Amino acid sequence: MPSNNQPATAPAPTQEAGDVCQVFYVDQERVQAVAAAMPEEGAIQAATALLKLLGDPTRARILLALSQAELCVCDLATLLGMSLSAVSHQLRLLRAHGLVTFRKQGRLVYYSLAHPQAAQLLEEALAVTG
Repeated sequence: MPSNNQPATAPAPTQEAGDVCQVFYVDQERVQAVAAAMPEEGAIQAATALLKLLGDPTRARILLALSQAELCVCDLATLLGMSLSAVSHQLRLLRAHGLVTFRKQGRLVYYSLAHPQAAQLLEEALAVTG
């Protein structure tokens, strides 16, 4: 068997010709440099969990709305055309993950972004797809 730095015949490609290497070759120095720069597994797990949370259209709309202004549940429900309980449920999830925070003013509860970067990420996704 050839060493990792020596070309060898690759297995028969299962994809279109030209989109996979035709020889198996590993650049160990490059792979080690990239491996050293990769985040720890726990950080990757946390980031993908956040992306799953942001992947819900209702939660995305809530975060984008809160990036514009501090809003109460009633404001959000009206804006999104949803029930108060549905919006409250989504806000609980966002709050549990530390993405939104709230403050009470009398009998009203106002929500705002705890991390504006989450809304920025959504805005960038919109720019790429739009």
